[in-house]
Amino acid sequence: MARKNTTLAVVAEVVPVLYRVEEAAHALRLSRSVTYELIRSGRLRTVKVGARRLVPVAALTEYVNALEAAA
Repeated sequence: MARKNTTLAVVAEVVPVLYRVEEAAHALRLSRSVTYELIRSGRLRTVKVGARRLVPVAALTEYVNALEAAA
């Protein structure tokens, strides 16, 4: 009986917890430049991993919640 390759199935189900800035911009439906401005102003939290600047998924939620609270 042949074994199924379960490793491939598990990899396909991994949900990202860190986004590249461009991915975060896409998720927020904002431009890349607006997203970088949010980062510079401190309104969108990021983390540094090596030379990469990444946006935690939780930071996206915090940003959206702050928008809702201001409305």
